[in-house]
Amino acid sequence: MSKPIIQVSAGIIRNEFGQIYLTQRLEGQDFAQSLEFPGGKVDSNETPEDALRRELEEEIGIHVLSAFPYEHFKFEYPTKVIEFFFYLVEEWVGEPFGREGQEGFWIEQAELEEGQFPPANADLIRKLKTEVLHK
Repeated sequence: MSKPIIQVSAGIIRNEFGQIYLTQRLEGQDFAQSLEFPGGKVDSNETPEDALRRELEEEIGIHVLSAFPYEHFKFEYPTKVIEFFFYLVEEWVGEPFGREGQEGFWIEQAELEEGQFPPANADLIRKLKTEVLHK
């Protein structure tokens, strides 16, 4: 039996100081308490970029002005496969905050710690950290 594939769009929201905005997963969710890049599931009638814009508006209250594809990969969990679309968001309107009660904060890109994220994010975190070290 094949596993369901769930498409997820997420934003790597980076400010002019090179900090990235993260949120903490709520209790009751998979990987509760771990950090994540804001975003969510792509609906059947949406493109990944449409989903990104909608989710960032709903989750953290910002209006995306521009988003660039950054990373796209699939990650297999025991019961499902998640196809991730990560976008780099450096232009938006509004100040991000946790609209759904989740904790949100800015962190230096170099200080991202892969152990604080769900397993699917490990390679992405390494890539982001490597970028900073080679600037």
